[in-house]
Amino acid sequence: MGNTFGNMPNNGINLYLHPDVTPDPEKPPKFDPHFGFDYMRKERAIKATAEELQSAKVHPKDRDYCSDFLLKFRACRKDNFPWVVKCEHEKHAYLHCQHEE
Repeated sequence: MGNTFGNMPNNGINLYLHPDVTPDPEKPPKFDPHFGFDYMRKERAIKATAEELQSAKVHPKDRDYCSDFLLKFRACRKDNFPWVVKCEHEKHAYLHCQHEE
């Protein structure tokens, strides 16, 4: 019950009291995105198209960088229906992507 509001009030207070060290969620980041890396990171992109996600009825909250793994997992479950245990590899790949995200 003590964690009902999460960090929202604390972040708002910190943004008001310490604006120099608290990032504003409404503004874009000011730092170099490659800071601390020896190489240029490639930009992430969603591999599934919006039409594919809409036709697969993927909920908007699940439309992220892992949506292509989700589509493969759902297709495997549909193809192997009573024996969905055969889809453990696809499930693991999807959950691993979610964890890395």
